[in-house]
Amino acid sequence: MEPFRVGLAIPLQGPGGIFGPSCEKVAELAVAQLNQGTGILGRPVDVEVLDAGAPLEQFCDSTAAAVAAGRIHAVVGWHISSVRQHMAPVLAGLGVPYVYTSLHEGADREAVLCPGETPSFQVAPGLAWLREHLGIRRWSVVGADYVWPRRTVRVIRDYARATGLDIVHEEFVRYGCRDFRGVLHDVRRSDAQGVVMLLVGRDAVLFNRQFAAGGLQDRLIRFSPLMEENMLLASGAGATRDLYVAAAYFNSLVTASAMDFTGSYADRFGPGAPALNNAAESCFEGILALAAAAGAVGSADPARMLAAIAEHGVTYDGPRGTVRLGAGSSYQDVHIARADDYEFDVLASLAPA
Repeated sequence: MEPFRVGLAIPLQGPGGIFGPSCEKVAELAVAQLNQGTGILGRPVDVEVLDAGAPLEQFCDSTAAAVAAGRIHAVVGWHISSVRQHMAPVLAGLGVPYVYTSLHEGADREAVLCPGETPSFQVAPGLAWLREHLGIRRWSVVGADYVWPRRTVRVIRDYARATGLDIVHEEFVRYGCRDFRGVLHDVRRSDAQGVVMLLVGRDAVLFNRQFAAGGLQDRLIRFSPLMEENMLLASGAGATRDLYVAAAYFNSLVTASAMDFTGSYADRFGPGAPALNNAAESCFEGILALAAAAGAVGSADPARMLAAIAEHGVTYDGPRGTVRLGAGSSYQDVHIARADDYEFDVLASLAPA
């Protein structure tokens, strides 16, 4: 029987390249587990890695060519939202399913399955928790200059207006920024009590290092929806004090489903494997979401999948627990954690704001 071939679209270069190795391993684990059963639609599953960190046109062209040649039957992966926005209409036109696994700003108008976190269920509840438990009301926002940070800031502003928080400083830098000295100067001059970081991968690592080197972690907390174990390791334990993160998955999460996932990963790849993290785990979720949506309609037709999700939802159980897919969004438990050297201390589950 012909395999069902999944294109795993993940960055292998650029700021997000830090996630690539763990994403590949996690996808290998997902495929192995599916192939122990019935695969996808009764077919064994294969994976081909696609470099979503390549120049945008090059990535889109090579992915479209792989679909047209019959090499891949669906695309699943973690990459930035600007890549998703370009790929969604291309893949919709080619009639193949597209599962975007990253946290994101919302994709209700796109033909995409999205099991990742969205700001209303992640960022806003995190700000509420930090106000309640730490009294943080005045925020600076530092983000990369592309769609996810820009649209997430809109949610933050709306939430701040409705709840009495103050956004006292906003600044956007190019994706791939290496020098944050000017930004940090502006943060220091503001009266912010904390910084919301909307930065990706290496950019966030460099921000953490420069933030700490400039003495800012002695007076400000940081809060991010995108910070995981590889980034903690690269930042260094001395640069992550009072860093809080909201996410649906942490490697240190002690739910039964998360611990089963951690055990399976360790059993398959051993202690030298790339660190488990939210970005990688999302690729596992994405492959599960694809299998669940295809199984719900008995087809890999993306229009039928999206219609079923919009009409009555599709649920599946994974490392995050039960996830309910919606149109351009999903519903799942989200947690807040504090960085503790190279791990996360999970503090609480967040209620939607």
